[in-house]
Amino acid sequence: MSRSKVVVSWAFVVLWACFIFFMSANTGSWLHSGAGLVSAVFCGLRDAQAALLGPDTDVVSPCAHFCEYAVFGALLANALRHHLLVRKAPAAALVCGSLYGVTDEFHQLFVAGRSGQPFDVGVDTAGAFVAVAIAVVVVRMRERCRV
Repeated sequence: MSRSKVVVSWAFVVLWACFIFFMSANTGSWLHSGAGLVSAVFCGLRDAQAALLGPDTDVVSPCAHFCEYAVFGALLANALRHHLLVRKAPAAALVCGSLYGVTDEFHQLFVAGRSGQPFDVGVDTAGAFVAVAIAVVVVRMRERCRV
C-alpha cells in the first residue's frame, strides 16, 4: 500500500472526527433556523417524525448519531487495516469508534444546551459496529474474488 493512500485514509478519519466534534459543539439552534440545506432536511425530518410518532418522540437524533458513527467506523476500519492484522483491525476500529463516542458525549457536557447521554454512546457504538461488520464482509468477498 502506498504511503499516500495511508495518509489520505487517516486524513478522512481526522476530518470526520472534526465534523463530529463540530456537530457536538453546536446547540442545534442553527438547525431550527430554517437556513440552508441541512436545516431544511432536519426540519422536514422533525416534522415528519412529529406527524407519524408524536411531538415527544425523537428518532432523528439517534439516527444521526448512528449514521455519523457508521461513517466513522468505516473510515477507521479502512485506515487501521494498513497498520494491523486483518483480524485485529476491525476490533480496533470498533474500540476506537466507541471510545470516541464516549469522549463526544463527555464533550457535550460542556456545551450549553447539550447533555451527554449514555444511550447515545450505545447508538454510536452500534453505528460503528454495523459499518465495521460490513467492511469485514466486503473485504472477505474481495479476497474470495481474487482467488
